[in-house]
Order: sequence, then structure tokens, then C-alpha cells
Amino acid sequence: MKGDRMALFDHLKVMLGSGRMDVSKRFTFLHKAVLGTMSKFYVARDMQTSAVVGVKILDLVKSAAFESRFKGLHKPCEGEIAARLNHPHIVRTLEHGLTTEGAPYLVMENLAGPNLSAALASRAFCLAGHRIHLIREAAQAIAAVHEAGFIHRNVCPRHFLLTNERKDLKLIDFGLSVPATKWFMQPGNRTGTPDYMAPELVHRRPTDQRLDVFAFGVTAYEFCTFELPWSRGATMTHDQPPTDIRQHRPKTHPVLAKAIHACIEPVVTHRCPSMEAFLRMIREVPDDGGLG
Repeated sequence: MKGDRMALFDHLKVMLGSGRMDVSKRFTFLHKAVLGTMSKFYVARDMQTSAVVGVKILDLVKSAAFESRFKGLHKPCEGEIAARLNHPHIVRTLEHGLTTEGAPYLVMENLAGPNLSAALASRAFCLAGHRIHLIREAAQAIAAVHEAGFIHRNVCPRHFLLTNERKDLKLIDFGLSVPATKWFMQPGNRTGTPDYMAPELVHRRPTDQRLDVFAFGVTAYEFCTFELPWSRGATMTHDQPPTDIRQHRPKTHPVLAKAIHACIEPVVTHRCPSMEAFLRMIREVPDDGGLG
């Protein structure tokens, strides 16, 4: 317990260093903050450039507690990871650093669209005819994260924002992301969104980028059916066979169904090995994918 407190204190000291930004002097907030688990998000006007941007300010204590899990491993912070990712389907990070209070912040492009979770909850008609296109974009975004050497660790519908009048999407939120190296893939770091967690994560086993493949597969399944492969909230059943996607959508293209089920294979060694492999599997699937 004493060691945990010391680790947290060490991270707080680092966060309270020099070169900090005064949020109130830099930005005019245009909307009330959206509260996340470890952060607040604002749409704001940058008074230096007049641009409307997204500003994410992390909770100092909560973010320090999370980062303290990786003491001695030289883990890049969320801003450093996000700034390294340059892809048309990943939110663009313009700047990152510390506020005058010592809290980490990120300045991002402003994305006005809703998240995919909200669209699914409302069974938005705008998704009809676009599902395969958007599934491909989501897979490409995660593939880019993996190519850059990271694991997102929290792939789920709320972390995809619909853009361009809901015709495209972008992956957001790298607050739980880690490098895809052995030191960060050891058992014990059980973080993420429960309904989308791979069995190896639920049971605190070693992980790798295939846990993102699993979470993507659950997201794609839900995108196609408005349902989950297992009962909601029943993470301990994720190592059991999922409900066949065609029970919900009988006309699902057989290749698409096979590819999504390959992603949600509970046994990690049997799972689709990568997002690139998934994209190859669905290369010939038509744009409607039998989903309408």
C-alpha cells in the first residue's frame, strides 16, 4: 500500500513540472463539458488561432493512478501516443501537454458527429447501406494503431465518432492504450469496456493486439445486428461460443459472418490474427453485405 502511494506521488510530481498551459487564457469553452471516466471533454475556441477544437483534460489524480501501474516502464502518455497516429480514420491530435494545474490535456480536431454507440442505441436509419463501408474504416483505423506499435485496449462503439454526415468514422480515445511490447502485455492490467473484453483480458492472462481484434469483432457484430454475441454484462461467458450472427441477421453475407466470428473466437490462438487479415477476408463482400 505504501509503495502504491509513493508511485502515485511520483507521477503527480512529474505532472506538476514546467511548461504548463493556462486553459482559461487559451480557450473559450463553447459547450458544457462531457464527462468521461478519467477526463472532461470540451468543444472550445482556441483564442490563438480562432479555430474550434476539441479539448480533453484528464483528471489529475485518476490519470496519475493509471500511469503509476507502469512505473519504470517509460510508458508514453495518451497525448504522445495519439500524436503519433496519423490516419484518415483516427482523430487528429494537434497538441498535448500539461495545464497550469498539472493535468494532462490534448487538443484535437473537432468532430461534430455522434458516436457509434448513440447511433446503435437509436437504431439510426442512416447506418443502413453504410455498414460494410464503416466496418472497413474501423478495421483500417485499428490496423493503423497496431502498425504504429500500440494496443488501443478500449475498442467499442462509443470510441468511434461518425463524421462527414455519418458516412465515415474516426477512432478516438487512447487513454488506456499501451505499447505492444511484452512488458505491457503481462497479466493484471484488466482495463477496458466489459462487454467488449476478450476472454484473456477478463481472466487476467497475457494479452497482445488480438484483444483489439476481439473487441472490434464484438463492435462489428453489434453494428450489424444491434445485439451483442453474448448477454450484456456477462463477461465471464465470453469464453463460450457466441450466438451465430445469422440468428439476428439471416441474410448476412456468409463471408462477412465468417470473418466477424473469426474475430470473436474465444480461443486467442484460433482468432483472426490481425485487422489486416480481417480486411483481406471481407475484400469481396459487397457494400450492403446482406444487411440492407
